[in-house]
Amino acid sequence: MLGYAIKRIALALLILVVVMLGMFAMVFVIPGDPASIALGPRATPELKALLIQRMGLDQPLLSQIWHFFRAAATGDLGIDVWSKRPVLDVILEVFPQTLLLGVVSLGWAVVLGIALGCLAVIWRDTFIDRLLGVLSVSMISVPSFVIALYSLLIFAVWLGWLPAIGAGQKGDWASQARALILPSFAIGVTWIGYIARLVRASMLEVMGANHIRTARAFGLPETVVVLKYALRIAIVPTIAIVAIGAGSILSSAVFVETVFSRPGIGTLITGAVEKRNYPVVMGTVLFMTAFYLVVVTAADLLIARLDPRVRDVLRG
Repeated sequence: MLGYAIKRIALALLILVVVMLGMFAMVFVIPGDPASIALGPRATPELKALLIQRMGLDQPLLSQIWHFFRAAATGDLGIDVWSKRPVLDVILEVFPQTLLLGVVSLGWAVVLGIALGCLAVIWRDTFIDRLLGVLSVSMISVPSFVIALYSLLIFAVWLGWLPAIGAGQKGDWASQARALILPSFAIGVTWIGYIARLVRASMLEVMGANHIRTARAFGLPETVVVLKYALRIAIVPTIAIVAIGAGSILSSAVFVETVFSRPGIGTLITGAVEKRNYPVVMGTVLFMTAFYLVVVTAADLLIARLDPRVRDVLRG
């Protein structure tokens, strides 16, 4: 188990390094002068040179990479070019909004996804099972930004039931909750389909186990057999998809927070890209990637801890 944990952590660090090297390459591939785009055509050469120096783009590529990784290892992600604040402070200021959006989105998606998966197993090979299958595939097929746009048009613009933009008024929990409904709906719908299909497939595999046949032989209702005896084992593979969902929600938030003008990681990185604020872009990508890898690695280790079959493979 310890060896497996070391391998997973080493793989996560390798992925993190590869992602950041790709980001450095993209900085040099993107056409246009970042100083001219950020400052405008009327900026003086001296001001452009000062901005390029602040972003560290006047140094050789290998030197930039070395200084960035050395500073990041100590928690220093650089300085925001415009606000002169540490990039990590800027990220941590808006990250709670994105984290709240992600927790709410994934939370109700997990509850509904598991419920739909269980219903499909209880009424398997019936019209309800086929209907839930069609709904699940439909949810998976629609991107989150499409759901965000249409839900904004229908529920905010046409019907006027929910706010269209913003995160609600500070200190007003009711206002913040109403502003959270549409963004969390846009992100969570897709994951309902994933989780429902996975739970159904996992539970159908478990339903043929000996302890399930024993429970049925004692005359227990099918609902009790499914929820009490099958679900507790079939839920283990769902941990992996939930971990992937927790990390992927950050990428979905880039679009959804932009559509609904919510403060968060998505709005931060979008504004930084538009202004060519490379320290914020690099720091945000590093933070998002690290968060995703931490969640996925923790889920892998938890699965290896809970599932005896995985532990047997690791020992072998």
